[in-house]
Amino acid sequence: MDGSTLQEIAMRTAAGLPAVTHTFPFGPEHDVFKVAGTVFLMATEAPGEQIVTLKCEPPHGSALRQEFATITPGYHMNKTHWLSVAAGPGITEQLVAELVLSAYALVLEGLPAPRRRLVTGATGG
Repeated sequence: MDGSTLQEIAMRTAAGLPAVTHTFPFGPEHDVFKVAGTVFLMATEAPGEQIVTLKCEPPHGSALRQEFATITPGYHMNKTHWLSVAAGPGITEQLVAELVLSAYALVLEGLPAPRRRLVTGATGG
């Protein structure tokens, strides 16, 4: 898989999730995906390569960075809570989709209950 395919898979997965918006707040070269106004995925180009940057739980991100050479701390983001993924050995369509779903769920779980209910439709009890 090359960088273009990596980004295509990530963006297609993100776009198919409930209440996701696709914006360009940092310019046309930065695809930003949000749920309820909160970023969970960005697709852009780091120096010389196409990447996706995703929200991630710190222990999971650390394990992924140890396992995959092309998963690094988040490019221009908080290095603890974000990771960047470039094409490389072991980076599969399934892994990319799982990382997007995990980032989405992580952000959704962190939303205040009223904003989360707007996405899930759940009523507080």
